[in-house]
Amino acid sequence: MSLKAGIVGLPNVGKSTLFNAITKLNILAANYPFATIEPNVGVVIVPDQRLEFLYDLYTPKSRVPTTFEFTDIAGLVKGASRGEGLGNKFLSHIREVDCIVEVVRCFNNPDVIHVEGTVDPVRDIEVINIELVLADLEIVSNRIDKIAKKAETSKDKEALFEVGVLRRCKEALEKNIPIRRLEFDEDEQKLLQSFNFLTAKKIIYCANVNEEDAAVGDNEYTLKVREYASAENSQVIVMCAKLEAELAGLTDEERDIFLSDVGIRNSGLDKLIFATYDLLGLKTFFTCGTDEVRAWTFRDGMTAKQCAGIIHTDFERGFIRAEIMSYDDLKIYKSEVSVKAAGKVRLEGKEYLMQDGDIVYFRFNV
Repeated sequence: MSLKAGIVGLPNVGKSTLFNAITKLNILAANYPFATIEPNVGVVIVPDQRLEFLYDLYTPKSRVPTTFEFTDIAGLVKGASRGEGLGNKFLSHIREVDCIVEVVRCFNNPDVIHVEGTVDPVRDIEVINIELVLADLEIVSNRIDKIAKKAETSKDKEALFEVGVLRRCKEALEKNIPIRRLEFDEDEQKLLQSFNFLTAKKIIYCANVNEEDAAVGDNEYTLKVREYASAENSQVIVMCAKLEAELAGLTDEERDIFLSDVGIRNSGLDKLIFATYDLLGLKTFFTCGTDEVRAWTFRDGMTAKQCAGIIHTDFERGFIRAEIMSYDDLKIYKSEVSVKAAGKVRLEGKEYLMQDGDIVYFRFNV
């Protein structure tokens, strides 16, 4: 399952520095606007201690963790929705991601230029969010203009339904309310998915602080970001992008020592990855054997048959049943044989809702 988060932000807020840390790729991170012109894509391994335990238990030939894709999208300025700066490219690239990580500058440094001249995280957030609202508003307005008159004349139920939903969106956008704040039923959500609206995407605010504040956790700027985010029920992750970039070049042991020395329990990157997973409702199941131990990503609410299709379409097409045990049971009983002897292995059908930590063997016939 290919999922991606888009990293966005005004120029020089630490966006590309964060991306460097996430992917351990050496892309350009320059102290001037538009250092990143084309989107840079990197795949990051999702940390999961369960996979390490399974690897040690099964001692397979290979171990395959689950991964997540981050895209570094070029910075924007006021007027992006009208094509200012790199606005058109920014908007087209952000439509392709599943969720947005908005990096916000929450540190003072006279040596690092701010495109707006001063540090004001809420203003920066609103610059980006308003541009996204304006871009969506243009699409909504154009669509309503195209179909409203015909829908009302013909009394076509589907067209009238679409117009009604879009008018709700337009009313909200005109009040600077993103579409993600509105509530829709299943049919309305299905309709809106075809438009791929920017403000419908879920968002995490990444407050980029200096190294001193990283250990504290909050400063006057991050508190303002938290207040803003709470109004729309969005998450905030506080981290120091510069510090994370330094950590990226260390071994796991060196990283743990470094974090301990500066008084930080978990790296900001780990927190960001887990928060992104949670935001999209993602979970993990495992397949285990002597050849391979592998973690697989699935969305909460997917059935066993659908998850079988993540591995291979033939698995889903010829699905018979799934043999499942939980990671927690395997950790307690130490072996598959002991788990089975304890009656903890289950045979589940195609409608079974997969759970995080399920260890599964799919039976199928094509």
